[in-house]
Amino acid sequence: MLGMKVADMVQLFIKPGAPLRVEAFDGSSMGPEDAPLCIQVRNSRAVYYLVDNPGELGLARAYLQGDIDSPQLVPGNPYGVFKQLSQLKSYVRKPNPVKLAEALGTIASHGIRHPEPPSIEGPGKLKRISEGLLPHSKAGDAATVSYHYDQSNDFYAMFLGPSMTYTCAVFDNPRVSLEDAQKAKLDLVLDKLNLKPGDRLLDIGCGWGSMEIEAAKRGIHVLGVTLAEEQVKWGQEWIKREGLEDLAEIRLMDYRDVPEGDFDGICSLGMMEHVGVKHYPAYFKEIYDKLKPGAMLLNHQITRTCSYAGKSAGPFIDRYIFPDGQLASPGEIELKVHDAGFEVIHEENLRQHYALTLHHWNENLVAHWDEAVKMVGEPKARLWGLYMAGCAYNFEMNNIQIHQYLCVKPNRDGTDRYPLRPWWPVH
Repeated sequence: MLGMKVADMVQLFIKPGAPLRVEAFDGSSMGPEDAPLCIQVRNSRAVYYLVDNPGELGLARAYLQGDIDSPQLVPGNPYGVFKQLSQLKSYVRKPNPVKLAEALGTIASHGIRHPEPPSIEGPGKLKRISEGLLPHSKAGDAATVSYHYDQSNDFYAMFLGPSMTYTCAVFDNPRVSLEDAQKAKLDLVLDKLNLKPGDRLLDIGCGWGSMEIEAAKRGIHVLGVTLAEEQVKWGQEWIKREGLEDLAEIRLMDYRDVPEGDFDGICSLGMMEHVGVKHYPAYFKEIYDKLKPGAMLLNHQITRTCSYAGKSAGPFIDRYIFPDGQLASPGEIELKVHDAGFEVIHEENLRQHYALTLHHWNENLVAHWDEAVKMVGEPKARLWGLYMAGCAYNFEMNNIQIHQYLCVKPNRDGTDRYPLRPWWPVH
């Protein structure tokens, strides 16, 4: 580019002495050659992405297209680079207004451009609404869940492993295998719900059916519902292979449309993120009405750390991962649970466990990287590596948490039926 060089533009925002090197397509560079982190700006499209959307969305677009890269980066697990970038916050500064105007003038001198976003990017909120997909309506939920989950089942299997369990595992210690930790999580949920052979369980947002398999093996009659067609196909075939058709069922169905009631237990694992905060009262009432008196709910969901943080995810998550996704704080969720009539009898934070789970998923993606790229293309493979690594970092930094709430629907006569002390073993 004529005028100001790309490296000079970067220096407007980064203080001297940062442990960072930048190398750009125009031959410019900044920072020491032996810096622990090197960022390569490979073409002008990266610059225009960042001018169009300064922040996470512009950076994500450039990264997914390969316009920004790093020799230190492992695309299946960019955690190391993500962490190093996050640690540069103390070196970030506000640019000099005169120099910033000069930089923008240099860019404009080459023509105003608005490069197309990556083909894997989903529509923005206004576009979705214009198409009749209102946030957290039945049609909107079906579309957004399908966007995320109706990928190749084989692609998910590459990083989830044989358990096909897309929720936080539970580790006795960091050395436990992912499969054992996922089995422990399923056991923990079923043990907390205190279900017996012959009892009826509803699993809201059942995924590929791992809970259905585990519950049925215990003699529990279990119904799983999901809005993702690919998950239904996988889960139904899995149930048949295990010979559990008499006990387990998976339906393509919104939880609000389940006609049955009087369940002995309900679990919801990693589904609440799709519900929308203002819909929490209706969500918990729906579950309350479907349970027998004295029966229990196990609600397992990602949370904000504090109540004054924003509820909606950023533009990157909204466009690429969970459209219309929202998170509330643990206290806000518990308030809505109580308001619905439940009694919360146990709650725990599994934040550290989710960070460990995500590290395993990233490692699995690295191990299957070439196959993943061949199957879904490099931009989408990069997307999942970035998303999971970013989540792992945010769980580790306590920016987000994940909580399990064990809730009981009181008996009509006010008597207590659950044991005086926790009855489930440590997993």
